[in-house]
Amino acid sequence: MRSICHAAIALVIALTGGVSCAPTASTTGYAHLNGKIQDQLKNVGLGSGDVFEVRVYGEPTLTGLYRVAEDGSIDFPLVGRLEVNDLTSREISEALTERLKAGYLVAPSVSVYVKEYNSRKIFVLGQVNTPGTFPFEVEMNVVEAVALAGGFAPTANHDFVVVTRKVNGEETRIPVPVGLISKGLAANLELQSGDIVYVSDTLL
Repeated sequence: MRSICHAAIALVIALTGGVSCAPTASTTGYAHLNGKIQDQLKNVGLGSGDVFEVRVYGEPTLTGLYRVAEDGSIDFPLVGRLEVNDLTSREISEALTERLKAGYLVAPSVSVYVKEYNSRKIFVLGQVNTPGTFPFEVEMNVVEAVALAGGFAPTANHDFVVVTRKVNGEETRIPVPVGLISKGLAANLELQSGDIVYVSDTLL
């Protein structure tokens, strides 16, 4: 695992051109990026291990949390086994609505909310205490990702954290001043699946 992390760190350094390279995104605010992430999540299909909540209006016994099994299915009351692999939350809602209308409920109102994207990952590397791969969660931000990785190592540069993200097939580097964010002096950045969070070293 450590050799993989070292290789990934080298890759991030190469992608960022070292800590002296000019960043490709502004640190003045991330509202436009965070908004795009929320829109993109609506089109992300679920996979094995993902967790979502189903709410059926007026039917509390049908409301609850469901985890996608290894075969990509869930077992839902009245409906039975339902294949949800690669379906979006909207598509799952539509599928459940149709199945419940088929002899169970007259006009079911079904809402689906994804809680955990365990089939999708983020990577936290560099000067953190436990670098590695972590499950992606809805509305996860950079500060939370650093905390998942055990927090900053003693030599970490708190205000030079770089998020490497693929946008339209190209790598984009987003500088994030986590130290300032923790003090409430800068905006936070929400992560998307596949992001690489790299914490640089103050000695570099």
